[in-house]
Amino acid sequence: MGLLDALLGRSKPVRPDLDQLFALPSAAITLQAGADLVPTGLGSVCFASVEGGAFKQLQRDVRQLLDTDRAGNSSRAGGTGGGTGAGGAGDAGGGVPVEFSRDEYGYTWLVARHEPEETVELVNDLHAVNTLLEENGFGPQLLCSLVGFRGAEETESEGAAARSLALVYLYKRGTFYPFAPRAGRKEKRDSALELQIRGLLTDDLPVEEDLGRWFPVWGAPGL
Repeated sequence: MGLLDALLGRSKPVRPDLDQLFALPSAAITLQAGADLVPTGLGSVCFASVEGGAFKQLQRDVRQLLDTDRAGNSSRAGGTGGGTGAGGAGDAGGGVPVEFSRDEYGYTWLVARHEPEETVELVNDLHAVNTLLEENGFGPQLLCSLVGFRGAEETESEGAAARSLALVYLYKRGTFYPFAPRAGRKEKRDSALELQIRGLLTDDLPVEEDLGRWFPVWGAPGL
């Protein structure tokens, strides 16, 4: 950071550290033990919209990347490969459990689906997709990545609204924060739950200290 930046109070942008995503499986264990929240198997990457031919090429590249990665994992495990999730908007097939969608705010979401117990595999997919986007010049468009959680079935009393939570990774900050929308209440957050999760995950994740950056992600897939 130069002298002029220091005098004007400007700070040098934090270099994105995508390897922070690999701390999520450990955080998932902490959430289950401390808050009865379990993974949904749903993860996503959010970025500013890419249009036209560039978007179609991006879809092909992502599918090829994840298809190759899953085939390699299946081969090493003696499996047969193939995806487990259903395709959605923009799904070109190929057995890859990934889909593209756009929310009402104009952002594009790349959504990956795994079995709930496959948090490691899900995080590997998110890391690979973020890396691909970054290496292909889409880093400035990257906003955040999410991994979804819900209240464990045994803790939800009959008739009670299920809790939902996302751990949000801020690409440009290299930090995480919890986002907990209230079930059945449009654009209302469970702030108490978010603060509880912040306390639980202090030793697992670099939690964003500036609460003003805990942006709501209304319209995120799966929430």
